[in-house]
Amino acid sequence: MTAGQDITRARVPLRLGLAGGGTDLSPYCDEFGGAVLNTTIDRYAYAFIEPCDDGKVHFIAPDMELEESFPPSLDALDHARLVLHAGVVKRMVGQYGQGRLTPMRVTSYVDAPPGSGLGSSSALVVALVEAFTARLGAPLGPYDVAHLAYEIERVDLNLAGGKQDQYAATFGGTNFIEFHGADRVIVNPLRVSPAVLNELETSLVICFTGVSRRSEAIIVEQQRGMAASGSQAPDPDVLNSLHQLKRDALEMKQALLRGEIAHMAEVLNRSWVAKKRTASGISTGRIEAMYDTAFAHGAIGGKVSGAGGGGFMMFLVPPNRRIPVVRALNDAGGTASGVHLTSQGAESWSW
Repeated sequence: MTAGQDITRARVPLRLGLAGGGTDLSPYCDEFGGAVLNTTIDRYAYAFIEPCDDGKVHFIAPDMELEESFPPSLDALDHARLVLHAGVVKRMVGQYGQGRLTPMRVTSYVDAPPGSGLGSSSALVVALVEAFTARLGAPLGPYDVAHLAYEIERVDLNLAGGKQDQYAATFGGTNFIEFHGADRVIVNPLRVSPAVLNELETSLVICFTGVSRRSEAIIVEQQRGMAASGSQAPDPDVLNSLHQLKRDALEMKQALLRGEIAHMAEVLNRSWVAKKRTASGISTGRIEAMYDTAFAHGAIGGKVSGAGGGGFMMFLVPPNRRIPVVRALNDAGGTASGVHLTSQGAESWSW
């Protein structure tokens, strides 16, 4: 393959949610304001767009073993199984391409399974939006890309979820992100010293539990607990737990900026307890067993990344105990490793 073949590519990083996850959900963030701390890692979502000469539109997701073809009509995409691809194409071509869908091949894959808890679905939407932004010359900055990806998922496709993943994927790096009413979001990039980031990276272990989970049921239950419905008031346990998670995000940010990894681990454990009170199904017997295994071999902090029920877990571990923790989790049936932090957000290029 050589340059000049008119291919547009994009990649965006996946993220680890360090603190505050759940407070980015409506209606909580609309009424009380939400806050999360997250950091992106060296696992990515990719999207490629290239023209084709067979008169059709092709969606290809080799990691999901799915491929489908359509006539070049936006209405034809209503029947797509790859709903994220269809949602992005309909919005981007309809809004920035004058509604004219030309024959093309849209290929994507993600460095994590669906339901990973690493924000992979939202990262994929951001990658697709970023690729079409470059392809169509759409006048979109990072906040625009993130908000548009959020709207496509949550409004156009009516998929349950929060707001942090789209902004983490678009901006990249380590960010403290605030969520307010009227869809107002403020991304605060943290100026963490290289030594602290190195220590954090060396202290992190991530582990895939082997179970991909669908987060919608957990998220819907959390949202029911946040809102009044008819004569039913919000669940005070859910609200108090979310308030705790928001406080933890601020405390975790301060601990990170001071380089207090052991204090970050304390906050991580406290947040895990609070998170489990926001909905049933967040933890499982397998998750608790893997949590106990990690701690028995040296971990000092841990929780599930994402909504819960499965996916990836993350642990803070003294660096000299990282290998024993990884081995123990792998022996227990997980897939554990270290992870590298990244600073770059959404990128696109032509080839």
